Amino acid sequence: MTPSCIQGRKGRLVTLACAALLASSPLAAQEFAPERHAGARALVNELIDEGIERAWLESAMQQARYRQEVLDAMSGAAERRLRWDEYRAIFLDDERIYAGVAFLEAHADAFARAEAEYGVPEEIIAAILGVETRYGRITGKHRVIDSLATLAFHHPRRGDFFRGELAAFLEIAYEQQVAPVEPLGSYAGAMGYPQFIPTSYRAYAVDFDDDGLRDLWTNPVDAIGSVANYFAEHGWRGGEAILHEVEGPAPPPDSIDFNRAARKPAVSAGSLRDAGFEVPAALADERRLLPVALEDGEDNWRYVLGDFNFYVITRYNHSHLYAMAAVELAEAIAAARNLDAHWLQAVDADDEEARP
Repeated sequence: MTPSCIQGRKGRLVTLACAALLASSPLAAQEFAPERHAGARALVNELIDEGIERAWLESAMQQARYRQEVLDAMSGAAERRLRWDEYRAIFLDDERIYAGVAFLEAHADAFARAEAEYGVPEEIIAAILGVETRYGRITGKHRVIDSLATLAFHHPRRGDFFRGELAAFLEIAYEQQVAPVEPLGSYAGAMGYPQFIPTSYRAYAVDFDDDGLRDLWTNPVDAIGSVANYFAEHGWRGGEAILHEVEGPAPPPDSIDFNRAARKPAVSAGSLRDAGFEVPAALADERRLLPVALEDGEDNWRYVLGDFNFYVITRYNHSHLYAMAAVELAEAIAAARNLDAHWLQAVDADDEEARP
């Protein structure tokens, strides 16, 4: 029997007690059961037309749970904007850098093949996995089905978007014979080593080890190939620069449109020169760039001009700070690999000299 909420004095609900009772009730335990929830029922009927068994879908939705903490996390995600120095400190630490070196060495063949096939540098692929999940170590604590069902049917603005993600997730779980309650991810439903949302999983995940599954949850080789494929599909230009460091006036001039991530480069090199930026001579006036202004909190400004590949990184995450962190982590991993290689060469040379 479903418990009822108790009326307190002055007609107020005893909300905490009510919430606790509802959370433990059979009705709450089947919040998204298709026989009770019209939205879930409609989704099940649509996915049946895609070839998924009704019993499997109904069971999956019956096990989905409403999570208020997911909605809370979504509403608070953009409350505080970090400066570049604060953002950088999160991702550019020795542990993450050297874990990236170790991850590259552990999967050297997969990285080399991914760069050869897709044109994306090994260190960039590694850096994305490092920023997203510390190379698969921290992939999220929320059940994906709970997060997506909650957002699909309760988010005040983006319900339709997350409904599409929930449908894609159910299709993936069914195709790969994964119990839909098992995958864990972010509060927004991003999954696995690369934190793909389900529609990106369906569109860009590849079976890079040819075992018959596109497994981004447990298979680092598939994750490596899938990140490279994502960039390639978004137009990555192999061998081209990602960004250009430049000097310029401070504070950033109002005449230049800065930090417009996830939009194709649109500011001409000529207009940047006119605004006082020391743009490299090799960049023609008509060259389109994505200007980025980075603040350190002490009225110091750093400027970079993103090229097309910088834009491609911002398609993965729509933040210029994210793209900068990925680039700098990739550079740090490459430097650490080179340092290790030089050290090993020196040790080998010393050993050779010490031999009789």
